[in-house]
Amino acid sequence: MSARLRDDCFALPPGVDWTPVDDALARLREGLTCVTGVESAPLARASGRVLAEDVRALRDNPPAANSAIDGYAFAWEALGQIVEDEANLPLQTGRAAAGHPFKGTVPPGHALRILTGAELPQGTDTVVLQEDARVGAGRVRFQPPRKSGANSRGRGEDARAGEVVLSAGRRIAPEDLARLASVGVGEVPVRKPLRVAVLSTGDELVQAGKAPTPGSIYDANRPMLYALIAQFGHETVDLGAQQDRAGTIRAALDRGAEDADAILTTGGASAGDEDHISRLLRNEGTVTTWRIAVKPGRPLALGLWNGVPVFGLPGNPVAAFVCALMFARPALAVMAGQAWPEPLGVTVPAAFSKAKKPGRREYLRARLTPDGRAEVFHSEGSGLIGGLSWSDGLVELPDGALDVKPGTPVRYLPYAALR
Repeated sequence: MSARLRDDCFALPPGVDWTPVDDALARLREGLTCVTGVESAPLARASGRVLAEDVRALRDNPPAANSAIDGYAFAWEALGQIVEDEANLPLQTGRAAAGHPFKGTVPPGHALRILTGAELPQGTDTVVLQEDARVGAGRVRFQPPRKSGANSRGRGEDARAGEVVLSAGRRIAPEDLARLASVGVGEVPVRKPLRVAVLSTGDELVQAGKAPTPGSIYDANRPMLYALIAQFGHETVDLGAQQDRAGTIRAALDRGAEDADAILTTGGASAGDEDHISRLLRNEGTVTTWRIAVKPGRPLALGLWNGVPVFGLPGNPVAAFVCALMFARPALAVMAGQAWPEPLGVTVPAAFSKAKKPGRREYLRARLTPDGRAEVFHSEGSGLIGGLSWSDGLVELPDGALDVKPGTPVRYLPYAALR
């Protein structure tokens, strides 16, 4: 059974009217906690999972000092203090190779053939590159490296046994698997996947691929959110597109609360005659309608249904997309056991002009030009879904007034950093 959130986790302070974006995010961060359990996963199935505990190295990496190159190993001290002269050392019989350590000790003043990755033999601490050496008559001649330990990797220089190599709350990436394997970790404690249900509402909705009816539109939100949730690393539960009937929507919410840890809805979250999501939450669950000072977006209904959090996103696909990235994404991450993910933005010159009024945070569909400037979609109309495919990120304009001209520094949030 999943953990439950407090009944007042989405409550706003008394007297709040329009909530600034930063305040809304802070309230979400404060009210949410991890709701998923813990299980063990082998590395082969750990990518994309969230670490439940800190992971410590089981042994040093490298486990022994080794050579970074193909060359000749020797003891630095055997050269004496004068390193400008050419060294001329007798070659010890044998060699050291990766997986085949040299058995024995290299005598003082001698050198041994060594290959990349091989453990440094006892009696050596430095390696000279084979291209810098001349071999003949059982001896090797070379200009000595400038310091002891050259061209070698020290034991444990990447990780020491017992050291924390990855911290709890991290979503495991492919490069992390290399890190874990290198220190001997074969299984990791991970959070069970967060299950997120998606529900569209509206009599006008028809699934893409089916014949439209008079007055209908295709449901663009559900496949978009379904894919976003998968990219966030969560499991999805499809509640379908339900007509504006209280009974059918109630049944869908019941199924979502039974099968999922969170529910995302689109449409029906305002106060109109057919806004059954907000009415059902208000009458049979709990709901707080956040009027967020954001464009596109604004109304965001947050509540609980049978103890499961419901995120009521706007019905407009562009607004639903932006609110899913900026509000649902970090909230779901915390519920899945991750640390709160701050959006990674970069400052770039604007390739557009705009006189922004004060009062709302604005997100403009944007993409980078070849010379690194941010251009925005030709229209801010939130009904133009094509602007989402055209763009590769969002330009975030601050809450206050701003006169943007070409060259003005603006904050650009690539979609790749929001998934």
